[in-house]
Parts: sequence; C-alpha cells; structure tokens
Amino acid sequence: MALSAADVQTVYSLLSNALSLEESARKPAESALAQCENRPGFCSCLLEIVAARDSGCRDDVRLLASVYFKNSITRYWRHRRDTPGISNDEKNHIRKKLLLHLREENTQIALQLAVLVAKIARIDYPKEWPELFSSLAQQLQSADMLASHRVFIVLFRTLKELSTKRLSSDQRTFQEIASQLFEYTWNLWKNDIHTILQSFSTMNSLVEQGRDLLLVCERWFLCLKIIRQLIISGYPSDTTTAQEVPLVKEVCPVLLNAIQSFLPYCAKELTSWHDVEVLLRCLQEKIDVWCSSLCPLMFKYFIFSAKDMDEWYQNPEQFHHDQDMVQWTDKLRPCAEALYIVLFENYKHILSPVVISILHEAMSSSPPLETEISSAMLLKDAAYSAAGHVYYELSSYLNFSDWFQGSLAIELSNNHPNMRIIHRKIAFILGQWASEIKGDTRKQVYHALIRLLQDNDIAVKLAACRSLCYLVQDTNFSENDFFELLPACWNSCFKLMEEVQEFDSKVQVLNLISVLIDHVGDRISPFAHQLSNFFCKIWEESAGESLLQIQLLVALRNFVSSLGYQSSICYSMLLPILKSGIDVDSPDSLNLLEDSVLLWEATLSNAPSMVPQLLDFFPYLVVVLERSFDHLQVATSIIEDYIISGGVEFLNRHASSLAKLLDGIVGNVNEKGLLSTLPVIDILVQCFPMEAPPLITGVLQKLILICLSEEDDHNPSRTAVRASSAAILARVLVMNTNYFAQLASESSLAVGLQQPGLSINQNILLCLTDIWVDKIDNATIIQRKAYALALSVILTLRVPQVINKLDDILSVCTSVILGGTEEINEDDSGGDSTSSSAPNNEAIGYGGISVRDSRMRQVKDSDPIKQLSLENMLKENLKACAALHGDATFNAAISRIHPSAFAQLQQALKMV
Repeated sequence: MALSAADVQTVYSLLSNALSLEESARKPAESALAQCENRPGFCSCLLEIVAARDSGCRDDVRLLASVYFKNSITRYWRHRRDTPGISNDEKNHIRKKLLLHLREENTQIALQLAVLVAKIARIDYPKEWPELFSSLAQQLQSADMLASHRVFIVLFRTLKELSTKRLSSDQRTFQEIASQLFEYTWNLWKNDIHTILQSFSTMNSLVEQGRDLLLVCERWFLCLKIIRQLIISGYPSDTTTAQEVPLVKEVCPVLLNAIQSFLPYCAKELTSWHDVEVLLRCLQEKIDVWCSSLCPLMFKYFIFSAKDMDEWYQNPEQFHHDQDMVQWTDKLRPCAEALYIVLFENYKHILSPVVISILHEAMSSSPPLETEISSAMLLKDAAYSAAGHVYYELSSYLNFSDWFQGSLAIELSNNHPNMRIIHRKIAFILGQWASEIKGDTRKQVYHALIRLLQDNDIAVKLAACRSLCYLVQDTNFSENDFFELLPACWNSCFKLMEEVQEFDSKVQVLNLISVLIDHVGDRISPFAHQLSNFFCKIWEESAGESLLQIQLLVALRNFVSSLGYQSSICYSMLLPILKSGIDVDSPDSLNLLEDSVLLWEATLSNAPSMVPQLLDFFPYLVVVLERSFDHLQVATSIIEDYIISGGVEFLNRHASSLAKLLDGIVGNVNEKGLLSTLPVIDILVQCFPMEAPPLITGVLQKLILICLSEEDDHNPSRTAVRASSAAILARVLVMNTNYFAQLASESSLAVGLQQPGLSINQNILLCLTDIWVDKIDNATIIQRKAYALALSVILTLRVPQVINKLDDILSVCTSVILGGTEEINEDDSGGDSTSSSAPNNEAIGYGGISVRDSRMRQVKDSDPIKQLSLENMLKENLKACAALHGDATFNAAISRIHPSAFAQLQQALKMV
C-alpha cells in the first residue's frame, strides 16, 4: 500500500524513535522503517521531512531521513522485478522538489542531498532529467554565498558520479557538460582565489569575514576539484588522442602562480610542526594498545544478522551484489571492514597475532562438518572475512596450504545446504589468497572452485566465478593443470549465464569466460564451436544492453586472438556482430564503436586471408575517421592489415576511399597522430610502388611541406615526423623515379610552397637533398638506407646544381655502406618504419609467431629498400653522373672531397 502526505508525521515519529537510546522504542521503529522502504510514497515522505527545516523538525531526524532516502534511492530507483519501487510520477516529484531545497544550513544534510542528486543523475540524466544542469546553473547566479556553496557541492558530487560512466554516449554527454560549465567555474575560481589572497594579506579581515570567508575557501576548493574533473573526463586525453587539450595550457600556469602566491602564508605555519611530531610520538604507544583491543570490538560487525540471512534466502543473486555494491559509509559492516583494513595496513605487527587467534578460536568452535546455522558458524564466517581482507599481511603468519588441507578442503566436502555460508566465504578466500596458493595446492583449488561454480546457490556460484577469475589472472596460473577442467568450466559458465537475471551477474560471468579464453590461448580451438554458439545467443539476447554487449565484444576479441590462424572458423558468428558494431548508423554505435573497432583490428590481425566480407567493411572505417580521430591508432593498424592482406584486390576496390582517408588524416592531426599514420603510407608505397603514389599525390605534397617546414631541434616528435616523412619521399623517388619528377613539378605544390614559414629558393629536389643529408642522424637504419638510395638516384637526374652537393651525398652514402651493412638485417622495429602500431592481442600462430608478426616479417624481408645493393647502385649512378655532367665537371667535384673521406668512399665501393 502506498504512503501519502498524511503519513509524513508517522514516518517522522518512526525516525525519531529509531534514534532513541531505549531498545524497546528503537527496534520496532527500525523494523517498521525497513518494511516501508519498498513502498510507493516512502521516498516522498522522507523528502518532506528533509525539506522541513523551518517547521521545528529536529536536525538529527532530518539527517536520518536523508540517509534512509539515499539508501532507498540506491535500491529502488531502478525498476526491479520483485517490487513496484518508485513510480514515474513520484520520481518527477522528487526530482523537482530536490532542486528547490539545496540551500541547506546543516552541512551533513547538505552532503546527503548532494549524494542523492548525484545518484539520481547517474540513472536519469539526460533523458529523464534534462533540466538538471540548467537549473543548477541558474541557482549559481544567486549572490547568496551559502546557496552557491551548496550548489557547488551538488555539482562536484554529480560530475564525479557521471564521469565514471563508461558508455561512449555517456562520455559524450559529459563532454557537453564540460563545455557548458568550464568557463563559469574557472572564472569563479580565479575570483575566489583573488578574494582569499586579499583576505590573507590582513589578519583582521579573516576575523571580520568569518563564516563567509570559510564558505569562499570551501567553494574555491570545490571549484578546483570540478575543474580537474571537467578537464580529465570532459576532454580526450592527449595520451590517447592525436589532438592537444588546450585547457591544460590555459589552466596549469594559473595554478602554478596560485601555488606560488600561497607559499609565503604556508611558511608562517611551519614552526608548529615540531610540536605536532612530539605529540605523535607520545600518542604512538597508546595507539598500539588501542588497536590491539579494537580488533575484537569490530568483529561483531562482520557477523551476518538474521535480516542478512533472510535477504540471502529470498534473493541470493541480489544479496551477492548488495554485499559488493553498498558504499562502505552506508552500513556498519562495510564501514567496519574498511576501518579494519586501514588499521591492518598500519599495525599488522600488532593485529596479525590477534586475528590468527580469533581465526583458530572460530574454527575450533565450528567444526568442518557442522550443519546448523549457529552463532559459531556465523563467527567463523566473520573470521574468514577478516582473513580474506588482509591476505597479504597474514601470509607471514598463516601457511595457506596447511589451512586449506586441514580445514577449508574438509568444509568444502560438507554438502549440507546450510554450508553455503561457509562455502561462499571460502570462495572469497581462494580469490583473495590467489598469489599465496602454490604447488600442488593450486590444482586442488582449481577443482574446488569448479565445484563451487556448480553449487545450488547463486551467491556461492558468483563468488566462485569472481575468485576463479582472480586465479586465472594470477601470474602462477598453470594452463596444464587447468586444461582438463575446461569442459566443466565452460558448461558451468553457460548454465550460470542462463540462471542469472541481474546485469552485474552477466557481466561477471562474461568476464570469467573472456579471461579464460585469453589465458588458455590456442588450446581454445576444441571448444570453438561451443563458444561461437554461446556468443551468438548472448548477443541476440542482449540487444539494447550496450554495457553487456561491450563485455561480449571484449570476450570476442580474446576469442579471435586465441584462435589465431584458425579464427575463420567463427566468422559465421563473428562477422555479423562486427558489422553491426562498426556501422556508425546503427542504434548503439556510439556505445559499441570503440570496442567494435578493437575487435575489427583483432579480426584482421588474425585472419589467415582476406575474405570478401572483410573487404566489404573498409568503407565503414572512412566514415568512422571522418567523424573523429579518437580511434586513429587502432585505425592505422586496420589500414595496414588491409594493405598487406588485401593486396591488389583491396587497392582495386577501395583506392579512392583509402586516398580520401589518408588525405583527411595528414595535415589534420598532431605529431603523435602522424607518427601512427606515416608507417601506413610507407607500407602502401612499398607494396604498390607504381600504383599508390599517383593515388596519394595530395598526401605526398603535404609530406614535402612537412619536410621543408621550420626547424625542430627542440621537439623530438616533430623531428621524428620530418625524418619519417623524408624517408617516405625517398622511397617514392627510389621506387618510382618518373612519378617523383612529376610530383615535384605539380602546380598545386608550388602554391603550397608559398605559405608563410617556408623559404624555398632552389629546386625541390635540391631542398629534399639537404633534408636527407641533414636528417641522417635522426633516422632509423632502414630510413638511412632509403635516404642514401634516394641521394644516389639524385645523381642521375638532370639537376645541374646537384654536382655542388656531391661531397655531402657521397658522405651519407659512404657512412650507410660502412656502418649499416650488418645492422640492416636486424629487426628494425624500433623505428616504426614498417608498422604503425603493435596489435592489442598477440595471437600465436604456427611456430610460436603471431599471425600479424608473421605477415609483418614477410613485408620487411621483401622490402626493396632492404634488398637493393647501395654499393652497386652508387657505382652505376656515379658513372651516370659523370656522363650527365661531363668528366671535367665531375672530376672537379670529386677533387674537392677531403682525402680521408675519399679513401672511405673507395673502401665502401671496394675500389682500393
């Protein structure tokens, strides 16, 4: 039955009694409130009490009402199968009224209201609560300092909550919020710091301004936190994108100046630190005694209550997640556990013997074959919790193998239904102690967790699922020990996926499957058909559930990578899923695109050959990059795979799309983006030396402009970009000399050379000659040889002035011949000259080499730049140069070479 406005006074009385010191009044009130939690109208009654600050309501009652309100929102705001929860009409009422009562005098209640708004916003913004930020922004215009302060508390909590959402659509929403809020918040922060520093300059004003100044300081600090959140979560990081974050450049200098302004005032306070240190030393001994006595005070909060056991019985799956999801500040048990962990980290030498003693006492009071849910069993469960939370610190005092063999394994053999309490906690322990499980015990633990995964209780199964994931991810994981358990493990996971209802449960099971696939590697192939059917079924069932499909895409990526050369056996399942994920016009593309692109990369990297369906997908990549460069690094790897595996068929079908795509990237991304893209262009020219250059004339012209742009001595990234661009141009000259001459004479290039910052007073080829000579020390080994080969070719072209550069040209060629002959055969991966990016998943193929690495090795080995003999080419081209310029001119140029350099040239050409 729903509660109404007429029940507000009744609820107030229950809350008041719940604060009573008399148990006879408190217990019935707590029980009645617990029964009201899931009733419609309860939250509205609580909100009326919280908002009644001027009606004589006690603040402690209002605070308790706000806590109940927050807990009810956490549990019932989302629609649940087992309760009517909160109706849409009541939600609308709550959202509107909350925004009208943010100016709260009581700080604790104000914080609870801020958390409430944040929790609702996480679920409802922007679809159900689009006016949230506009309303908050309007309230910020008030001159009321307290109102402004409270709104900023709400903003901080809400932004913090929204920033943790993972879906791409949610991240885009946050970026929109950041663009709206940043300027106002930043300007207010600068004004507040001016006010604070002005007040610090005269001590009298600190006393006079009192509370208002304190609110300004607190608001200033909240603004600083908000600014940090907006920059970090509201803009793509410069570590993952090809674009800079301008706000970082704007904010950092001002922050540094502010810190510098505060330093003189901080220095005045340093003299008091000595007294504090003396006080701490005096207190340390008393703290040690207090900690040792506090530990058994705390254990009673670890023990499950009758209410906990009833919740477990009613809904094991929900119970499992409630134990994990509840915030530690909301309930006594997680709060006690959090305090316990912190104390243990700092006082383990005192607390370890105490915990070991409690553990042994609890184990002796509750024998392994016990069947009754007694206080002793519940105490043992609590003791096991304590041991699980601090496994690292306890490992010096407790031998896990002895504990497992002497007690845990025996308890696992007790199959009485009531033992689910202990079995669930043992599953927890096995995961927490994963790093301490060694030798033969590890195989027994694997078997134990698989049995727990087949338990009748879902809470036990889910605990085992999570712990098994920890064991598999542990560095001591043994594929050999686990392989025989794979069939049972898959079947248990598939069955559990059918049984669970909650989203978090499905994600947990999928995560275990994904981790298993990743760690068993190519041993996955016998189960490929079974897994393919499972993935297909789950994808269809999860339509519209983007977060679940994201987890599925991650699992598929591991699946494809583990199959390696055999990955095509799953294409009938995989390719339709992939197609729907990379289509930017599909309903969930915004959320699924990032993980779909990564799956696309893994699919191509492990494809034994390029099938027609994969060739059909390439135009999707053009659309993706036209919208954003967020996925550029992965995209370059995808393009690379299409070039290498797709071959002539790929170029025939998608030449124009490829040219358009590359032209859109070069010139529109920063140095990081170019360093990802240039290797792709290099491979394209290598694989199609005659066909590719004319297709990408615009791109090559941009590379010429990059090479001839301003100096880069103080920017390593820019130096690397110029060196790589010059190497591509050198490759084009060597492999398609006729086209290069045409490129250098293009009228559009001449127009580009007129831009500011470029001073070209000689032939383009001569300018590039200077670049190849100048950048030789910045180039990788293969790039150095490309430079030298290009300089050798320059000698044969009809450019009269080239004879004046003969000394520099021969110096470069000589150094490459004498210094690079042996090194050129080594793996030159450090220079990024033949690979745009390492694949995210190293799938191992035949001979222990990943599929992608095998292809890349073939590309490197077949590189004409690597195979050509610079020594022979230089000999022939010197003869052609002499014939072109005449013996007299040629010999005069040779005579100007320093004798020692000439001797090295003779040695290089074996002319001595």
